[in-house]
Amino acid sequence: MPVLHRNARYNCRIIILNGKIVLIRPKLYLANDGNYREMRWFVGWTRLAQTEDFVLPLFIGRITGQRSVMFGDALISTWDTCVGIELCEELFTPESPHIAMSLDGAEIIVNSSGSHHELRKLKRRVDLITEATLKCGGVYLYANQKGCDGDRLYYDGAAMILANGVVLAMSSQFSIADVDVQVATVDLGAVRAFRAARTSRSMQAARATPYPRAKAECALAVELGDFDNSVRPTDPIAVRYNTPSEEINLGPACWLWDYLRRSGQGGFFLPLSGGLDSCSTALIVHSMCRQVTEACLRGDEQVLKDVRRCVGAGADYVPESAQELAGHLFYTCYMGTENSSTETQERARHLAQTIGSYHVDLRMDSVVAAIVALFVLVTSRTPQYEVRGGSSFENLALQNIQARLRMLLSYLFAALLPWARGRQKSLLVLSSANVDEALRGYFTKYDCSSADLNPIGSISKHDLRKYVAFARDAMELPVLDEFLNAMPSAELVPHSESYTQSDEVEMGMSYAELSEFGRLRKVDGCGPYSMVMHLLHIWGDQLTPREIAQKVRRFFFFYAINRHKMTTITPAYHAETYSPDDNRFDMRPFLYNSSWTWQFQAIDALIERIESAQDQ
Repeated sequence: MPVLHRNARYNCRIIILNGKIVLIRPKLYLANDGNYREMRWFVGWTRLAQTEDFVLPLFIGRITGQRSVMFGDALISTWDTCVGIELCEELFTPESPHIAMSLDGAEIIVNSSGSHHELRKLKRRVDLITEATLKCGGVYLYANQKGCDGDRLYYDGAAMILANGVVLAMSSQFSIADVDVQVATVDLGAVRAFRAARTSRSMQAARATPYPRAKAECALAVELGDFDNSVRPTDPIAVRYNTPSEEINLGPACWLWDYLRRSGQGGFFLPLSGGLDSCSTALIVHSMCRQVTEACLRGDEQVLKDVRRCVGAGADYVPESAQELAGHLFYTCYMGTENSSTETQERARHLAQTIGSYHVDLRMDSVVAAIVALFVLVTSRTPQYEVRGGSSFENLALQNIQARLRMLLSYLFAALLPWARGRQKSLLVLSSANVDEALRGYFTKYDCSSADLNPIGSISKHDLRKYVAFARDAMELPVLDEFLNAMPSAELVPHSESYTQSDEVEMGMSYAELSEFGRLRKVDGCGPYSMVMHLLHIWGDQLTPREIAQKVRRFFFFYAINRHKMTTITPAYHAETYSPDDNRFDMRPFLYNSSWTWQFQAIDALIERIESAQDQ
């Protein structure tokens, strides 16, 4: 919680025992990159292993019976052990406080954390804590926030207890329950034996910086005379990590449910195109309905209360299946035009029937024609598609009319479809643009990629394809084979036997290549020149240096001219380290020089040197 001390604002943990404040521990190292901007609000405590006196506000002092308390970096001494406090980001730093604390005698480290979910991230957390207790010895209690933060992040729980390098207990990584408590019995004698057996550790402990001690008048262990041989130390467990497909199935679904119940809306509306991306979004909503239904059937009173409020049902309503719940909460719509195929229309209809959504099938050609007719009336010029002799400008404009009308219709139907069914609720609109298309800018600004929420906006096409294959088997949905076997296409231009619109052909790069570009750009901090240097090693066996350079130049050109789209991108569930979300994760200019003059010249010079050396 925020605490103002000497007119500086600190992010603190308050340790309370029996109605008394034992210690106010300010955070030492603040998270100020990626998704976090702690330094916008707080300052870190820089006086390591030092404390000051903090005078409590009068109304707090009247409650606790205290006038002042210890404030700063200290350990807590009970009658029988010593407890250290590590806060969130501090675990991830090179000089983590648990090291110095354990050397000064802290046998238990407590970390109350707010660590958000990213695909494949949980193992990093477990490895860090395992290494901490394996190297330093001791017990580590790690609690993590759960649920949506009211923004793009989902905190995935996975509270855990470790001792001397082994995991004793861990909560589920994803759950719609608000609270999850883990308990383990640990042997403090084993901690002391573990540490005493390591001479090098004892040598470092002998010269450790002494910490101030806050006194806690209690004991955490039983005395020898009260020994109960029926109470045994908890046995280690094997940690099972969810696969990325399982994480996609569970994390965004929990995020959507938390958002829905807190927003007070009546459900979700999704433009269901018959493609893989909107299919993935629909499956995540289906997963949400499955989890919510299971919790209701278990008798979870909070979930039942939330469901009845969202659905507008009476106090005795209990959903019996995910499909039944989806019929109340999930609305889908296929918005076809003359350019749409019967295959995508049928795929959308089959999927909606399978998962139980309330589905609408419409053709919007008359609306598109009305918009074009207005332009013709004003200018006396009739735009044509490129395949019918029109220019690229006409072609793009005609595609964008269809795309942007879908956004308008989505919000119209989200507002009025429940009303048409006699319900007094509106819906949240869902988007289905993946992270690779956002990075490349391969979508229309203010089309149906613009919505209230996007559960897949930070997930790669590669991972989404694997997820759909996983869902087909895990949720027994054979209809998904139709989506897995289909070619990705926007279906915005007329098609014929000789031409079918293809996403990867239009982008000029594959989704796999986009993922590689994305990681090099964001995670490795590469610009055009250094990206070519990296890719010469990665792709050098498959492509010539000149082909690699051409791909990089093409990527950065489109990245530059489309970066402005990130300023209005729909809030998306954060799941990937290379998300281009401009809100707070990837804050960069949205106006770039798309010619990249110096960088591209340097690339050309590099390729010429390489080719010259090869010729010799």
